[in-house]
Amino acid sequence: MSDATLVYDDDCGFCTWWADFIDERSDLEIVGFSELGDDLLERLPDDYESCSHLVTEEEVYSCGESIETALTYTDMGKPARPLVSFFRQFEDYERLRERAYRQVADNRSKWGKLMSKTPPARRDDSN
Repeated sequence: MSDATLVYDDDCGFCTWWADFIDERSDLEIVGFSELGDDLLERLPDDYESCSHLVTEEEVYSCGESIETALTYTDMGKPARPLVSFFRQFEDYERLRERAYRQVADNRSKWGKLMSKTPPARRDDSN
């Protein structure tokens, strides 16, 4: 089990698709907003519901940086860690990453038509 946790909007089908994608390819713990405990809530920013977060012992990565970091925990993303570290030295890269994240996040309903799963918060677990 990883010492990192990906926190995501578990009431969003597109977000759930990505969370499952990362879950299947990494040992990250995956926690939806509706399942947050006090320990994680204390570490998240006040506006935590505005984007995803990756929480490690040392850091809290938010928005684009959270997905970027989560992908480096996957088997296919681990080899990219040195490249990601290199790119993070540049403010232009960070701006581009966050702008791309926001573009996708603000259009989740459109992206969800292509990639979506029933979010945990909307599943009928009575069966």
